[in-house]
Amino acid sequence: MELIKISLKQGKDKSIERKHPWIFSGAIKAIDGEVADGDLVEVVTANGRRLGVGHYQNGSIMVRVLLFSDEALTENLYEQKIESAFRLRKSLGFVDAKDTTIFRLVHAEGDFLPGLIIDHYNGNLVIQCHSIGMYRDIDKIKAALLKVMGKLVKSIYLKCTGTLPKEYQGYQGDGFIYNEVETPQIGLEYGNKFAINWVTGQKTGFFIDQRENRQLLARYAKGKKILNTFCYSGGFSVFALNAGADLVHSLDASQKAIDLTDENIALSKFPADKHVSIVADAMDYIKELPEDFDIIILDPPAFAKHRSAKHNAIQGYKRLNAHAIRQIKPGGIIFTFSCSQVIDKMLFTNTIIAAAIAAERKVRILEQLHQPADHPISSTHPEGEYLKGLVIQVE
Repeated sequence: MELIKISLKQGKDKSIERKHPWIFSGAIKAIDGEVADGDLVEVVTANGRRLGVGHYQNGSIMVRVLLFSDEALTENLYEQKIESAFRLRKSLGFVDAKDTTIFRLVHAEGDFLPGLIIDHYNGNLVIQCHSIGMYRDIDKIKAALLKVMGKLVKSIYLKCTGTLPKEYQGYQGDGFIYNEVETPQIGLEYGNKFAINWVTGQKTGFFIDQRENRQLLARYAKGKKILNTFCYSGGFSVFALNAGADLVHSLDASQKAIDLTDENIALSKFPADKHVSIVADAMDYIKELPEDFDIIILDPPAFAKHRSAKHNAIQGYKRLNAHAIRQIKPGGIIFTFSCSQVIDKMLFTNTIIAAAIAAERKVRILEQLHQPADHPISSTHPEGEYLKGLVIQVE
């Protein structure tokens, strides 16, 4: 296959030589021909040496690299890469697990498929394309999934709302592309039941990346009174109650999120006096907590999706955590998180330390948290480590 060549400026080939999968628009010297969003292109040095092959898209990240200089472009590219991702999840115990039927099958750059997310819910696969190239290759991706997983696949649903440019004329909307099943489906995380609706829910229907951290909370929860802020569908709340928490308050600014939480609480038939749902702004609510809590969970949405918002995000994390540290009872535990990619681990930790200083209370760091193994991080793409968290104890 003859591909359009994209040549890089002198000295701009170092990151791709190190196998970083993103090529930014500022690195490009010339495009040798007409190219459309989603086309496969060949990336070359200023003097024409092949560096890799990837999907072109007019934007800040102009090429997402699928293959590097030492890798050949073959018809079974997706089959090979999806098989590798599937093999990893099988080795981690997810594929055959009876008590956990929710996991991430393909994690974009972490599985060497930039722009592609595939989540698994009881054999139902939900695909999110974050690049036009992946969307245009959806038939190849579907074929690869069926070839690799066979009868393990019950359905495949394509969900790209909010992930593709609205002006992309080829986008036809979300829907099933293989078989159709009823939603919601009941999924399990370590035996905890959740109703998953990828049609109406955020992302692919559930925030899978907090599974291990929810399980960790279960170790702390017995006999405790817990506030779960930014609760969305109540993942932490369900784990805590199943682990023997005395009382859990679930808080979110969205009534839709609270409805999802209530649905998941009802699945496990917890006593009515064990759970309270609250619709409120977390920052305002925590500022003046009406009651004492043993554990507070702070799991906000990304405060910064771009570097330009980094400073404001840091201040937001500092204020939120300072309020919680100030209000929690002596000896209390806080699970605090950031999913902002531009806030790295050290910066987040320093921000929590600053919050403790501002709150004028002594704090111990007990645990350092991150995304689970089914959300792997490529060694050549450290930006893939987006989720970080701390468990802290407040004197």
